[in-house]
Amino acid sequence: MNKHVYMYDTTLRDGTQGEGISLSVDDKLKIARKLDQLGVSYIEGGWPGSNPKDMEFFLRVKELKLKHAKVTAFGSTRRFGVTAEADDNLRMILESGVSAVAIFGKSWDFHVTEALGTTLDENLSMIYDSVRFLKENGLEVIYDAEHFFDGYKHNPDYALATLRQASEAGADWLALCDTNGGSLPHEISEIVGRVCKEFATPVGIHCHNDGELAVANSLAAVGAGARQVQGTINGFGERCGNTNLISIIPNLQLKLGYECVPPEQLKQLTNTSRYVYEIANINPPNLQPFVGHSAFAHKGGMHVSAILKAAETYEHIRPEDVGNTRRVLVSELSGQSNLLFKAQELNIELDKTKPEGRAIIQKIKEMEHQGYQYEGAEASFELLLRQGLGNYEDVFTVESFKVLMEKHGGADSTTEATVKLQVGGQTVHTVAEGNGPVNALDNALRKALEVAFPDISKMYLTDYKVRVLSEQDATASKVRVLVESTKDGEESWSTVGVSPNVIEASWEALIDSMRYALMGRQDEALELTGGEIERQGIVNH
Repeated sequence: MNKHVYMYDTTLRDGTQGEGISLSVDDKLKIARKLDQLGVSYIEGGWPGSNPKDMEFFLRVKELKLKHAKVTAFGSTRRFGVTAEADDNLRMILESGVSAVAIFGKSWDFHVTEALGTTLDENLSMIYDSVRFLKENGLEVIYDAEHFFDGYKHNPDYALATLRQASEAGADWLALCDTNGGSLPHEISEIVGRVCKEFATPVGIHCHNDGELAVANSLAAVGAGARQVQGTINGFGERCGNTNLISIIPNLQLKLGYECVPPEQLKQLTNTSRYVYEIANINPPNLQPFVGHSAFAHKGGMHVSAILKAAETYEHIRPEDVGNTRRVLVSELSGQSNLLFKAQELNIELDKTKPEGRAIIQKIKEMEHQGYQYEGAEASFELLLRQGLGNYEDVFTVESFKVLMEKHGGADSTTEATVKLQVGGQTVHTVAEGNGPVNALDNALRKALEVAFPDISKMYLTDYKVRVLSEQDATASKVRVLVESTKDGEESWSTVGVSPNVIEASWEALIDSMRYALMGRQDEALELTGGEIERQGIVNH
């Protein structure tokens, strides 16, 4: 039995047909390089001649000198009434310089007569002539049988006849397409199995996800004998998307024993997924299987207790096999196992036999009842943990803060924040303006701390989220503010604040963010003198 399944990636062509997906030529080249590093067998770059962007890609991709993947073009069979030799589409494929091509033809008789407006016999000739022409010019030809499963269900004899034309003309692959994405796994298995028995030409599968079954259908096809899977990274594609290669690869490779990419490259799966999301400017969904941030996240205390003993109790694979990591969440559902795991993760010594652990868990439950959430604010959680264990010392303390907002007539509003802190043995009183109250507070707080910690100027906010906690209370509702901060863009951390007052909740999250950034640096705080404060323009009281 052939245990190799060839991955045919069409992210750069079919994937870009998805709503909200737009890739420049440079983007496509970056993704092609990443796909080659992952180890896919084919990278479909686009449709030569359909637009200048795709033609430029085929010209420039040669400079990448890909080591593993074969770049393919995409196109259709010749037009009816035109010879293959005279067809502009086929000639542009040759001019692209590729060594492999996927051309699609109609398998559903309904499409032939209604969409193409030609005869069934002419469609068969179009398939044969196109494959023959491309093979005579030295190309590897993947024949994409468009709407094959719908066509087979409507008229199996004609659908198989279209494959026969491609096979007899020399096609290297027969890729069966569930173009409308409406087939079910048992249908795919039965039909692919028949095709594999009747044709010596290797079979591929190309599924769309309209029934959320693209991965399941592709697995069924491989089980029935298909040896090529066409899909996209993260399932990008028209309507509901295509087969997600990020899911199909580990299912085939780790669970069914097929080789889809070099074994040592499987650990690049998470990185590849997130890289493509980044290039496409899309936030990765936390719940994505295998590679999502939550794919190996554990929250329930009993679950965590079990995975500490044996990870396979609640994990279907090892996260590191696909380049992901295990995470343990701390919440009102937590037990001591969660706390112990997080402490070990943070290199904090915690004795679960002592009362401090139980007290911290009770504190977390009380805080979450008030609206706090530590799953997405791990920096605030670490501060809470260290404070509960008595191994945290404030680098600064807050005496007061004030925000003033003014607006006169049609003029722009102005916002000013005043902050009074104790830093390095001195009271530091600063004033700063900002684009809104949160920005003004951030600027004033940073200005105060820069006296003792000049490098705090390199820290900045990268995300700010506000969540209303009790909608029935309308404007009197409590809000939860999550702040994400970074220093030089190299590391990031998240903090949380809760209050009926959005400014107070934001301030609380900001304070935690600064405390986390300065944690353990008490000894670095300067013993500020009044003269030093005055030279920096900061008021001393």
